Amino acid sequence: MSDKLDNGAVNRVMAELKDPETGRSALQLDQVRDIQVNGTELSLTLALTTHSAPLWDDVRSGLEAQLRNSLPQLSSVAIHQTVHERPAQKLGEIGLTAKSVIAVGSGKGGVGKSTIATSLALALKRSGCKVGLMDADVYGPSVPHLLGLTGKPESIDNKLVPIDKDGMAVMSMAFFVPANEAVVWRGPMLHGAVTQFLRDVRWGDLDYLIIDMPPGTGDIALTLSQLLPLTGAVVVCTPQHVALLDAVKAMAMFQKVNIPILGMVENMSGFVCPECNKRYDIFSSGGARRCAEELQVPVLGEVPIHVQIRVNGDIGKTDANFDDQTTAPYLETIAYNLVKHLAESAAAAPPQPSLPVLG
Repeated sequence: MSDKLDNGAVNRVMAELKDPETGRSALQLDQVRDIQVNGTELSLTLALTTHSAPLWDDVRSGLEAQLRNSLPQLSSVAIHQTVHERPAQKLGEIGLTAKSVIAVGSGKGGVGKSTIATSLALALKRSGCKVGLMDADVYGPSVPHLLGLTGKPESIDNKLVPIDKDGMAVMSMAFFVPANEAVVWRGPMLHGAVTQFLRDVRWGDLDYLIIDMPPGTGDIALTLSQLLPLTGAVVVCTPQHVALLDAVKAMAMFQKVNIPILGMVENMSGFVCPECNKRYDIFSSGGARRCAEELQVPVLGEVPIHVQIRVNGDIGKTDANFDDQTTAPYLETIAYNLVKHLAESAAAAPPQPSLPVLG
């Protein structure tokens, strides 16, 4: 019996590989290219979109393992990685070009929601995704401060140009309102501001638009649900019981306006003393995980109290948290788990191709 590879057997294995963005066959989508069989040696090019960038290593290693398990005669496998370009389609009448729109909310203030939203956007961007960050917390916009951004967006052809943070587009009411002034608006004015931030900003072609929501259960979630189809919401809470009660209300609010819950993040989950390495559960711990299990939603991550996270936020260097190996893994895990959850959902129910909205 020959040990040579059979091209048909190789193609059958490749046909099982699903594109993590769409859940459809990567082979049929022309994302597996240049398949070369030479005796018992195999080489190919795997093209994945930047939307799934946090999963690239997993997909590549998983494919190699599947090939070796299914084709034991393989002596070598060379998988070359490249980017598959797939532009985002316009969403609804608003015309936003983003593949996934993620709202980050909380049931109450003071749980570190803006820090988590900003960190999620930074983690996705650093992994290779095309990301925009919209600060919809009109009453207390803190994203620019967390990123050390100032200035006022200019307008070109009646479109606002977002402030750039190392390749990530950022828009916030803080760019338009002096720091010492309060925003006192009713619902219609909030609706108008959110609409303008979505419709009249040059976001470009995005993989992810992360939206930092106001705390509580206000009407901005309803506005968003009316303007465009949101991919879902991430709910941030702290582990103590009183905070979890408010988090449950936030999840109920998102579900009431048909925004799926993508997962929970437990912030301030314990404190590890840097001097003695002893852990103190100041606000308890594990509450979000227990709550998520009861509500059957994923836990995307847990972030402990860490002095440097607070310091970096105060001085506008939240991105520095990713250069510190005592904090980076917690934040990177949230982004990884979010994208993995989206990929699993796509694989379970692949979205059907749709025609772009002409405008």
